[in-house]
Amino acid sequence: MARSKGDLIAKEEFGTCELHLQIPRFRQPKPFGYTVYLLQVSGEYKTDVKGRCSTRKDPDGFVWSWAGRSSRRDVAGSIHLNSLAHNPRVTVRYVVEDDQSKWTAIKSYWSLNNTEFLLSKDSNRVFQDTDVLAVVVASPTACHEKTVCGAIEHGKHVFCEKPVAEGSAGAERCYQLAARCGKTLFCAFNRRFDPAYSLLKERVRQGEVGHVQTIKVCSRDSPLPTIAYLSTSGGIFHDCAVHDIDIMCWVLGEYPNRVTAHVYAHTPEIAAIGDYDTVAVVFSFASGTIGMIDLSRNSTYGYDQRLEVFGGRGMLTCNNERPMCGMESQIGLRGSLVEPIYFSFPSRYQLAYVNEMQHFLDVIQGKDELKVLGHETLAVSKIASACEESARTGQSVELTWGTDALPPK
Repeated sequence: MARSKGDLIAKEEFGTCELHLQIPRFRQPKPFGYTVYLLQVSGEYKTDVKGRCSTRKDPDGFVWSWAGRSSRRDVAGSIHLNSLAHNPRVTVRYVVEDDQSKWTAIKSYWSLNNTEFLLSKDSNRVFQDTDVLAVVVASPTACHEKTVCGAIEHGKHVFCEKPVAEGSAGAERCYQLAARCGKTLFCAFNRRFDPAYSLLKERVRQGEVGHVQTIKVCSRDSPLPTIAYLSTSGGIFHDCAVHDIDIMCWVLGEYPNRVTAHVYAHTPEIAAIGDYDTVAVVFSFASGTIGMIDLSRNSTYGYDQRLEVFGGRGMLTCNNERPMCGMESQIGLRGSLVEPIYFSFPSRYQLAYVNEMQHFLDVIQGKDELKVLGHETLAVSKIASACEESARTGQSVELTWGTDALPPK
């Protein structure tokens, strides 16, 4: 099969079978860089770009803020813009993006013919537009607090990629401002909106496994992020582990009173910036439950996401999902072969991203109650900081919680 130069980014040989991972071809500049895989008859994994909806009838004014050049943040911004651009409940009025070379491609790809593009220095025009009801923030973390507060002060609801601010104090200021102004501030912990995780949590809370004795999260990232991203990510605990901490505490309905972290950097470039690529954390809970996180920055076989809950009555697990589930081959003497797991987070959690945006829209339209509360987000940050301290000191770190900080039951 003919391929244009530059399409092939990875190749694995399994006997006579080849797996090709390809990236989408766009007119330059490419408006985004994430991949959703669909299995083709030829055995190749290619990106799927679905048709666009060009009509908008329910004019909920939205601005999409994407004022950054970091590849992973570009991905998050693209995911959310894709959800909004195809959502008949929404009109995207503004896109804030400092890289003007992307404007034409973004506008063309998502048919944003009536959307105005701005630089971040002109954000006040967004804040002062009374037709804008909500702002989606997927910019570099250093920009979050200023953007969030500016939007809320001008009467906008805010959907913000984690973290809400660079530190806990800044995040607390944002939530306090939202409460005073009566506006929704939603922090995007997308795994809560994954159908499999949601079902597991519901079954645990119904007592299906009895008292939870252990809960294990395996989270191995793919592909390895760039050093440019990692150097400004806030570190593996606040960038990666927060998702695992949140899902564990959300399933259990309690926070740990002790954490012990073990870390190592197998990648010299990651060690050079004072971060880690391999983490194991043990959590002790007052109920007697023991939690474990197995976290890696670089899984060469795909985006490995597993969750196990074990109790006196049995066990529940969420295993890896695959683009083509149920496909298995028995060829020659090679044994049983199944299709690879999803390559990265945009494809594995594609439903979760859609669901969390729909939830946000339901909340600001008064159709649902907010499911990610401010004190939960702050608690996760506190736990991540305790893990960081444990990794630095080599000691267990104790945590205490006031009654107003406990998670919803």
